[in-house]
This record gives sequence, C-alpha cells and structure tokens, in this order.
Amino acid sequence: MIDGAIPYLRCPVCREPLTRAERALRCSRRHSFDMAKQGYADLSAGRLPHTGDSAEMVADRAAFLAAGHYAFIAEALAAHRTTGLVLDAGTGTGDYLARFLDSSPEAVGLGLDVSKPALRRAARSHDRAAAVLADLWRPLPIADGAASVILNVFAPRNGPEFHRVLRPDGRLLVVTPAADHLAELVTGFGLIQVDPVKAERVAESLGDRFTATGSTTHRREMHLTAAETRTLIGMTPSARHVPVGDLPTRDQTITAAVDVTVYRPL
Repeated sequence: MIDGAIPYLRCPVCREPLTRAERALRCSRRHSFDMAKQGYADLSAGRLPHTGDSAEMVADRAAFLAAGHYAFIAEALAAHRTTGLVLDAGTGTGDYLARFLDSSPEAVGLGLDVSKPALRRAARSHDRAAAVLADLWRPLPIADGAASVILNVFAPRNGPEFHRVLRPDGRLLVVTPAADHLAELVTGFGLIQVDPVKAERVAESLGDRFTATGSTTHRREMHLTAAETRTLIGMTPSARHVPVGDLPTRDQTITAAVDVTVYRPL
C-alpha cells in the first residue's frame, strides 16, 4: 500500500513532501502525480529513456521466483532485519522486498523500478509495500536519510543518491552474480557472461561514499525442467539474444551463485 511510504516520498520536481488526494500524489506547490489503478505511483517526472523489463520478462521472473528457485537469495537478505523504511532499488516484481518485510514486521517497504509490468506486481506484493515508477539514474523521489536498509538485487547502483537517502546508521545490501552464476547456461546457450571485474565495478559505482563491511557467497544447484530453464533464460537480459531453436528441450542442473555484500555509508 502506498500510504505507509508517503511520509518518505518527495516531489520529484521541487522536493517538497507529498500527500495523497484520492488517485494522485500532490505537493504544496501543486505538482500532481497520478497513481495507476494497479496501485503504483508515477514519480518519474518526465519521459524515461528506457522502460525496463518487458511484460514477458516480468511474467517469466514471477513464475521462476514463485517456484522458490531463488528463495536462498531472499533468505540471505531477510536475515538483515530492521525497522523503518526498506527501499528496494530495482524492485522488479517485489518478491525480495516482500520476503524482507515478512522478517521485519515493523518495517515499511518501497520499491522503485522503471518497468510498469513489474510495478503492477510489486504494488500487490505485500500489504506494507509501496511501488513507485522512478529511474534509478535520476535523483530519487525520497527524503534525505529516510531508509534504514536499501536492497539492490541485480540492479543499477546510484552511489550518490543511495548515500543521500540512506540513514547514517543504515545498510546497503547489494546482490551481484558470482563468477559461476548460471555457468551451464553461459556455456551451453550463449547467455551473457558475468563481467570478471564485476566486484571492482560495483565498488567504483559506489565511489568513496560507502565501505564494504562483509560479503558472503551463496550457491545452490537448481534441478530444472526444460520449461523452467526456458523461463530462467526468459527473465534474463539474454532473453533477446537466444534464438528460439536454441532453447533447452531437456532437464538441466544449473548453478545459481550470488555475492551478497553489506555496505555502510561513510
């Protein structure tokens, strides 16, 4: 529900606080922003240069996550219980945020994404979660020092803005693919390979505003049917590059491996 997150939201035009007026959010300077009938608010404040995941990619992601294949990632994040605002930057369908809120009964969730198909699902993912259309590369429509935790799962990182909206005692939890993540699909079907200098690029994107206080690797072997493997490919950026004729036709054992790194603001 959007109401629990409204105290933390700010007008993307003038940075004033927002209030709800039926199906819109408005500030004292009369800037007004529509809420979609599915429950998410549009705080993009202008044309976006990209639209994020397609409806097909979102449907595949929702099906794959609902089957529990990435539950180990959600569990690793949910262990960092908190109160206050949990910001999910690049929330997708909202599954990771919902699992986090289940473990933190006094927290409120806010998911940001540019994909409207994803936000339609994220807005319904949890009764304490709000969903907002916003570009992570732009100034975030969030008050200074509002978030106690920021989740960033396979999503872009805006170091300056993350630092601005995170509380001084807050935590930034970044999930990135480990070197052998989906290695069998990379080898067998030409999926985009994990950047060998991924860790260095993540650190660079956060600049000198954060320090890493710990990192753990979480790895699982997933035994997938051919249909589940096709769904997994469909939810990745490689979906557009793998010809239909090359998609799996038999069961697969696939390695899922991610690094979860905890950052503290400087």
